[in-house]
Amino acid sequence: MGSPAQAPIAEGQTAGSAPVNQAAPAAQGQPAAQATSPETAPVTVEGAATTEGAASPVLPHDLSPIGMFMAADVVVKGVMIGLAVASIATWAIFLVKALELFGAKARLTRAVRLLSAANGLADVKNAFDGKSGPAPEMVAAAIDEMVRSEAVVDHAPLSGIKERVSSLLNRIEVRAGKRVASGTGILASIGSVGPFVGLFGTVWGIMNSFIGISKAQTTNLAIVAPGIAEALLATAIGLVAAIPAVVIYNYFARSVGGYKVILADAAAAVERLVSRDLDHRLVRKAQPRRQEGFVHAETTIARIG
Repeated sequence: MGSPAQAPIAEGQTAGSAPVNQAAPAAQGQPAAQATSPETAPVTVEGAATTEGAASPVLPHDLSPIGMFMAADVVVKGVMIGLAVASIATWAIFLVKALELFGAKARLTRAVRLLSAANGLADVKNAFDGKSGPAPEMVAAAIDEMVRSEAVVDHAPLSGIKERVSSLLNRIEVRAGKRVASGTGILASIGSVGPFVGLFGTVWGIMNSFIGISKAQTTNLAIVAPGIAEALLATAIGLVAAIPAVVIYNYFARSVGGYKVILADAAAAVERLVSRDLDHRLVRKAQPRRQEGFVHAETTIARIG
């Protein structure tokens, strides 16, 4: 009985070797194709890791106000520093002007009481000698005008002297009110401009954040949020500087108005003293004439008798 016929030997295969599985290369080639596909390629994972690793050092690790200030753009830093200086100036003006107004009101109130209790300029002249302030200045101006009008006081209407004294007192009153209100205009400027300066810093910071997002080519919240937070910090500082400035300015506006009322009372008291002195002078001048008239009448009666 003859042996079974052997299968023909394939090319590249020696006799007696095991049959070669033709599907093995295909099976082995399939994972290789999957490994090299773009969807599961490890190169893409490494590239993403590289991108995240390159962007992470830019992120600020400290999100406190100081940390955000240090990580902000140069322009935003300048805006924040300017607003901080404006806030410090606001509180400095508040302290200085509050003390100044308190002392000025107290001194002027005492002066008004003294002027109201006096009978003439001579009664308050010694009390105000060597002192500074609007009330002593008003008294000195009134006395000076009375001395300069001495030559014409008996020959001219008294209304002219009163008008000149009133003009002098009015100018002193205006200067004193302007002097005590100086510095409050800065508060008005800070209160009106501060929010807009902070908004400028916010807009600039958000613009830089969007530029950073486009460069990183990612919308990851960890990259977007810090830059926007830094930008909003500028607006917050602007409001912190502007709100107290507006409140303090309104307070000083009311206080200066009350001080001007006391100034008007002082000027009116000095005008009353001037008018009283002129009336006394007129009465003293009329007394000798009246006595001469009485003597002349008695002489006439005696002659007739």
